[in-house]
Amino acid sequence: MSSLGRLRLITFDVTNTLLQFRSSPGKQYGEIGALFGVRCNNNDLVTNFRSNWQKMNRWYPNFGRNSALMEWHQWWRQLISNTFAESGSPIPEDKIDSFTKHLLELYKTSSCWQHCNGSVDLLNYLRMQQQLGARENARGEYPFVMGVISNFDPRLPKLLVNLKIDHFLEFALNSYDCKVEKPNKEIFDMAMRASNLNDLKPEQCLHVGDGPTTDYIAAKSAGWNAALVHEKNANYLTAKYGEDKIDASFVFPSLYDFHRKLATNSITW
Repeated sequence: MSSLGRLRLITFDVTNTLLQFRSSPGKQYGEIGALFGVRCNNNDLVTNFRSNWQKMNRWYPNFGRNSALMEWHQWWRQLISNTFAESGSPIPEDKIDSFTKHLLELYKTSSCWQHCNGSVDLLNYLRMQQQLGARENARGEYPFVMGVISNFDPRLPKLLVNLKIDHFLEFALNSYDCKVEKPNKEIFDMAMRASNLNDLKPEQCLHVGDGPTTDYIAAKSAGWNAALVHEKNANYLTAKYGEDKIDASFVFPSLYDFHRKLATNSITW
């Protein structure tokens, strides 16, 4: 039986699974800051972006979705402002709104994002399998559908269009609009409903991502199959999270390796 045999829904994480930053956000911020006359050491920006990202996620999870104090674009405004201020060059108050808007628009495009190695090849392979299955189906239906589940803000659909991978996907769920983030089971249930597949069961679903907790363990906890694409080897991950949480058989060093094992029917879900 094909490795895809019983699967009816395949979903992907986005950041560091299908798409990745061209350069670290801190470095990119420095380049844009220079255009606005705000100059910082890029290494400081990288460090302070990371620390502010962690603080903002802790204080106002899911881009401030459940906070009465801010909406998602205001969440980014505060993160950007704090990152530059802590790097020694505060953005002038009369420039912060236009600066934030410029960055938010830029991060919808291929100026800041690129495809992860192997992602387009994998999506093309899966599309070919869909088409082959449709030819064998009396109704001409795809044997499975594809979608995205991502902890992301509402810019996600436009980003997928701009990076030219939206046509592979039946749906794209972002956590902000869903009002719930991975690893919450509810967002996986939403994906099942978004697939529009009748009588779909969790064991017929597969989620592919790079997050041990937010992707792999979360999907397994929802009753789904899961594939973890991660730079750390399987032994390291199973030792860290426990063999009962992560099965080494479903850890892949790259999308290329995952693709190859799918194509050679080397995976049994």
